[in-house]
Amino acid sequence: MTEFKNTEREVHLFRLRLSVAGIFVLVLFGILLSRFFWLQVVRHETYHGQAEDNRISVAPIVPNRGLILDRNGVVLARNFSAYTLEITPSKVNEPLDKVIDGLSALVEIQPKDRKRFRRLLEEAKNFESVPIRTRLTDEEVARFTAQRYRFPGVEIQARLFRQYPLGDTASHVIGYIGRISRKDAERIAESEDAANYVGTDYIGKEGLEKKYEKVLHGTTGYEEVEVTAGGRAIRSLSRTPAVPGNNLILSIDIELQKIIEEAFGDRRGALVAIEPSTGDILAYVSKPTYDPNVFVDGIDQQTWEELNTSIDRPLLNRPLIGSYPPGSTYKPFMALAALETGKRTPSNTISDPGYFWFGSHKFRDDKVDGHGVVDMYKSIVVSCNTYYYNLANDLGVDTIHDFMKPFGFGQLTGIDLDNERTGLLPSTAWKRAAYKRPEQKKWYAGETISIGIGQGYNAFTPLQMAHAIANLANNGVVMKPHLVKTIEDSVSKERTLTVPKESYRINLKQENIDFVKRAMVGVTKEGTSSRAFAKTEYTSAGKTGTAQAIGIKKNEKYDAKKLAEHHRDHSLYSSFAPAENPRIAIAVIVENAGFGAAAAAPITRIAMDYYLLGKRPEQKEAPVEKAAAPHAHGAAPNAAQAAAAKNQKRAPAPAAVDTGAGRDQH
Repeated sequence: MTEFKNTEREVHLFRLRLSVAGIFVLVLFGILLSRFFWLQVVRHETYHGQAEDNRISVAPIVPNRGLILDRNGVVLARNFSAYTLEITPSKVNEPLDKVIDGLSALVEIQPKDRKRFRRLLEEAKNFESVPIRTRLTDEEVARFTAQRYRFPGVEIQARLFRQYPLGDTASHVIGYIGRISRKDAERIAESEDAANYVGTDYIGKEGLEKKYEKVLHGTTGYEEVEVTAGGRAIRSLSRTPAVPGNNLILSIDIELQKIIEEAFGDRRGALVAIEPSTGDILAYVSKPTYDPNVFVDGIDQQTWEELNTSIDRPLLNRPLIGSYPPGSTYKPFMALAALETGKRTPSNTISDPGYFWFGSHKFRDDKVDGHGVVDMYKSIVVSCNTYYYNLANDLGVDTIHDFMKPFGFGQLTGIDLDNERTGLLPSTAWKRAAYKRPEQKKWYAGETISIGIGQGYNAFTPLQMAHAIANLANNGVVMKPHLVKTIEDSVSKERTLTVPKESYRINLKQENIDFVKRAMVGVTKEGTSSRAFAKTEYTSAGKTGTAQAIGIKKNEKYDAKKLAEHHRDHSLYSSFAPAENPRIAIAVIVENAGFGAAAAAPITRIAMDYYLLGKRPEQKEAPVEKAAAPHAHGAAPNAAQAAAAKNQKRAPAPAAVDTGAGRDQH
């Protein structure tokens, strides 16, 4: 049976299906077109910006860090470029140890490099690159580049490194930079300079590098680079160059600094030399020193432990933080206080039997039989303790405090370094605030006696002692001590003084200042430092001092030979020269070295000979063998004292000392 097709029906169905398909296609195209309209018209600005961001990569340009130079232009801190091998943990597909083992076949990686990498890894974020090796050689760079495809997440980066060409010289002044830690990063992120530190890996950690971080860092630049979807750079679109950091021109004379550090040898101590008329610090010595270069790449654990556990404490900034009794270097200021308050005149005398009784306590003089009749001049020249026991008792602790405070004793000097200590200038108000129990709060009159010879509660930093003697040398005109003399603009080369004017003036009578200065000249001509300053071509003024490191039992005589080396007395000397027009003022302490004239004064002589005459130690005449002859106003120390002090050996000691009861000292 033959079937007949319904052609009309089939055509109708075909047309229906075609219409449905057409409508479906039109709807789809409508949706697509509406989406295109949404993306290209309504959201054009948004997606155009995102596309541009994907197309353009903004890379920071890290500025060159400013240089640090001494007053004569000698470079103390500079930059150099080198290659580093860095690993980005988030991009590594294998265990880090396996990757490092593979790298070690191409580049020398020592155990200390691995330890440093692990320490830095703990502080870094997962997406940050961490150096496994720094300062690669050209050969190492070539070997790794040829095998780079094997190590995803490992790159060679060109970096700027800091270098301290003089090593450990003046390290406590310059300080050092180090890699930015997590704590540093958090602090920077909260600061106004956060954008300026994008791309920066290192920051000042100590010394002037830290104090002047913002000045030295410079301004970060930016470069816009067109990149492919895979991140490959095609071309540079625009560039905003970085502005280098400004340079620091220090007041330090680095040759003077080196000579003084060499004069200390392996002894511990501190010396600060100041130009009185400007406040320029000419030398700032803290011994022992350390090499700041070991901190730049990240110090290894062994070196860090050696520096921190050493009994000599090389990381301690002694002039800034060390706290010592001033000993007899305090006496010229006590004499000036007596003149200014009217408690003494230059001609007032006492009879010194070799001791001073206060109640039931006997305060001894260094000379057993005493110095006989002593006026103010003689009291300074021969360093008569009994004179100053009497004077301290007459003045009282609060009068002493009020007079000494403007000179800078027990006060922050404002030097351009962080973490300066205040020291301790005692007073009745201080003791009431410092102690809890009522009997401790009371100031006892007997406590004032030792204050007069620079002992007791007195504890000052070497920086404060130098500042005070500079203020005396400058006739009471106070200049703020500073290490950076000028800041040099990296672009214009214009220099700006950091301390352009005096801070204040101490109200003093010139005749009183002149008298004390003459007596201090007498110390170097006929007194306790006459041996050290024999045959100088200039006139200097000075005062020796010996400060106890620990107290001794009542009525027990001090004997250095019976004490552990680090318990022996400190040697101090304060001075300025030329006496008639001071160009340099110095305070020095040599720890556990005994009599002030035995160790501290000779170092001062070396420093002054170089600074004033250009003489180096090997050019200086040998010191005379005999002590200076007695003078009408006093005599030089006896031979037994000099010999005993000379024979005392160097000893390790705590760097910061707060003294207790006073002992009679020169």
